[in-house]
Amino acid sequence: MLRDKSLIPLSHQHQHSLAICVRLDRAIQAGEVDLEAWQAEIAQAFESEIDIHFAAEEKEIFPRAARLAELQGLVRELLLDHVTLRQLFARAGVRDLDRAALKDFGEKLAAHIRKEERQLFEGMQKHMDPEELGVMGLALERELATASRVCAAPSAATRLRGKHA
Repeated sequence: MLRDKSLIPLSHQHQHSLAICVRLDRAIQAGEVDLEAWQAEIAQAFESEIDIHFAAEEKEIFPRAARLAELQGLVRELLLDHVTLRQLFARAGVRDLDRAALKDFGEKLAAHIRKEERQLFEGMQKHMDPEELGVMGLALERELATASRVCAAPSAATRLRGKHA
């Protein structure tokens, strides 16, 4: 299903986060994990975009979706995911993630994003009228105004080189 224009800003931010997850997975598979650099990048992404993204979802998306009986259970799951992910972001902020925890973080974040894109957004588009989606889109625009508009380039330490890229 084509993404409704009201949800596109969140989908773009999801792409930024999925790119981190993919790069992290590749680095782990290649055995090239600089724990300090990865945790710094993850913490920076949270501070510049993801924290605002989560807050916008919790304020504008989840309450609207929870009004739909078909999405109530999913919204509860996504809120619990936010709690878990915030804990992992906080651990990255104090450099408390080891290689296994970084792998777990990447897997959890990617699964959460896919759940939002494939289940929540699709369900909202199917069950909400275009006018309500438009109103939500304007509210999201205001909430996301403080988030970074560009995806930060990976640091040299986290970028894969050579044949692993």
